[in-house]
Amino acid sequence: MKATPTVHALPRRMDHLGTLAEALDYAAQGETGYNFYSGRGTLAEVLPYAVLRDEARALARKLLALNMPRGARVALVAATEPNFVRFFYACQYAGYVPVPLPAKVNLGGQQEYAAQLKRLLLICQAEAAMASDEYLPYLLDAADGLALRFAGNMRTFVHLPDSEAALQPQSPDELAYLQYTSGSTRFPRGVMITQSAVLENAKGIINHGVQLRRGDRAVSWLPFYHDMGLVGLLLAPLVGQISVDYLSTRDFAMRPRMWLKLMSENQGTISFGPPFGYDLAARRLRDDEIANYDLHAWRIAGVGAEMIRQETLEFFAQRLEPAGFDRQAFLPCYGMAECSLAVCFGRLGAGIEVDQVDADQLARDHVAVPVDSGAGHVSRVNTFVTCGHRLPGYELEIRDEKGQALDDRRCGILHVRGASVMSGYFGNTEATTEVLSADGWLNTGDVAYQTEAEIVIVGRAKDTIIVNGRNILPQDIEYLAESQPGMRTGDSTAFALQNDQGYDQPIILLEYREKDPDKRLQLVAGLRQRIQQEIGIDCQVELVDKDVLVRTTSGKPSRHATKKVYLRFLQSRQEQTQTATERNGSTDAPGRGQGAAVNTTPTESVL
Repeated sequence: MKATPTVHALPRRMDHLGTLAEALDYAAQGETGYNFYSGRGTLAEVLPYAVLRDEARALARKLLALNMPRGARVALVAATEPNFVRFFYACQYAGYVPVPLPAKVNLGGQQEYAAQLKRLLLICQAEAAMASDEYLPYLLDAADGLALRFAGNMRTFVHLPDSEAALQPQSPDELAYLQYTSGSTRFPRGVMITQSAVLENAKGIINHGVQLRRGDRAVSWLPFYHDMGLVGLLLAPLVGQISVDYLSTRDFAMRPRMWLKLMSENQGTISFGPPFGYDLAARRLRDDEIANYDLHAWRIAGVGAEMIRQETLEFFAQRLEPAGFDRQAFLPCYGMAECSLAVCFGRLGAGIEVDQVDADQLARDHVAVPVDSGAGHVSRVNTFVTCGHRLPGYELEIRDEKGQALDDRRCGILHVRGASVMSGYFGNTEATTEVLSADGWLNTGDVAYQTEAEIVIVGRAKDTIIVNGRNILPQDIEYLAESQPGMRTGDSTAFALQNDQGYDQPIILLEYREKDPDKRLQLVAGLRQRIQQEIGIDCQVELVDKDVLVRTTSGKPSRHATKKVYLRFLQSRQEQTQTATERNGSTDAPGRGQGAAVNTTPTESVL
C-alpha cells in the first residue's frame, strides 16, 4: 500500500467549482487523495479522490433507496476514518445534508455520551445515522426509540438496495452540511453552511490564507466535527486537489509525536492546530528523539481555535528548531464555524507578530494603547498575538454596546459580514436573530480591536470578569496559573461568581497533579500572591482532581460548563455544612466568605 502522491499533474482549478460534489468530480481526475494512519504511524488506508468519488456515488444510490426527502439530515459520528468521508460525500451526491457528530476521545461514560448523541439526533431531526464499529454501540443506544430510517455502520448499510433514481447533487444555494458548535452540550446550535459559503471560504483559504503551492501536502490530527478539521483540513485540501495525511485525534492525544513523525516522513508542508496541540507535542517529546525528525519542509504551522499565547509557540519552536522547524512558519488565524471557518490570516512567513498594550488602560478605558506610544509609565503590559488581515469578501467592524462602529484600537465586539457567513442556526430562529442581523452582520461575541486593518482578538465577551470597573480577561489569570511549576497548558479554568454584594469574584480551578500537601499549599498561596501582584485582584484558587474541568469535544476547557459544575459543588457543600451544623447544634456555620471566598488552604478533590 502506497500513500497518494504529493506532486501530481492535474492543473489546480477552482473558479468553476460551485459545490463540493463538483470539487470532488474534478479532484478525481488526478492522483491525490486522503491517507489514514494508525496510532503507531503506519499507513492504514488510502483513499484517492478518484476512488472516493466512485464509492460516494455508489453509497448515494443506497441513501436514495431510504426514500428520505431532499435535504434530509444524515447524522455521521465523525471519527477520523474513511467511512465518515465516504458518507459525507455520498450525501453531497444524493442531495442530503450530512451532520457530523462528536466522536469522543475518551469513551468512558457511555450513558452520558449516548444521551448527547440522542439530543443531537433529535434537534437536527435526523432521518438516518451512521457510525464506525467503535462508536456503533453508542449510536444504537442513542437511536433507541427514534424513528430513524437507518441506524448502523457500513457493514449493514452496504446490504441496502440501490435506488433506480438518478443522483441529484446539491446546488450552490443548498446546505453543504450542518455543524454543531462545541460550546454547549445542553443547548447546541446547528450552524447551517451552504455550498456556496463553504466553497467561498475554501477558495479564500487556498488563494489568500495559505497561498497553496505546487508540492504542498497537508497533515492533520484535528477532528472532523470541528470547523478547522472539517473545512480547513478535509474540504479545502480536496478543493485545492492536494493530498492529506490523517492521524486520529485520540491517537494524537496518546502519542503527539506521531504528528511530527508524519510531518517528517511525508515531508508535510501544511498543518494546523490549537496552541495546546503544539504545547502537548513539545512537552511529550524527549530530547533524544528530536534528531529523528526532519521538519524543514513545514512551511505553514497554522494556529487558531483558541487564544494564542506567544510563549506556548516559542516553546515549541525552541524544542523543534534542531529538527529544522522554522518559527517563521507559524501562521496565526481567526475564524469560527458561523463563518464556515476562516476570517483572518496573519502574514505568510512572518511568524508570530504581537501587539503590546497598556493593560490598565485596556481594562479601564477599553483602549489598546501601545506601550511604545510614549504615553507615559506603563505598570502592566498585555501582549496579544495579531490575527492578521481579513480574507477578501469579508467586512469587519468593531462595535460598542450600542452597535456603533469604533475607531482603531478601541475594544468592542467583532462583527463580520461576507459570503461565507452561515445562513443561521438550524431550527432556532431566536438564537439566529440574536447574532445575525437582517443585513447579514454576524455578532461573533469576541472582544477585539483593529490596528491598521489587522485584527487582535482579546477574548470572549461573555467570559470577561469585571472587578472594580476593570475588565479582567480570564486567560490572563489562566496564563499565570499555567506558568507555575508543575502546571500544564489547558489545566486551568478561570471565571467569576457573584458575591453577596452582586460583584464578580474571580476564581480559578486547577488540575494539579502534585500530591505533596506542602507543595499544594505553596502553589495556592504563591499563585494568589502573583495574581494580586500582576493583575491587582483577589482571586480564589481551588485545586481539583484530574479530569474535573469540563472540556469541549476538542479538548479545550469550557469555562461556562465548568462554572455550572462548580456551582453545583458549592450548593452541595453548603447543604453538607448546614446539615453538620444542625447536627452539632452550632450557630457558627461558615458563610459564603468562609466557604467560597479566597482562602490560603486548597480544597482537595473538591469535585
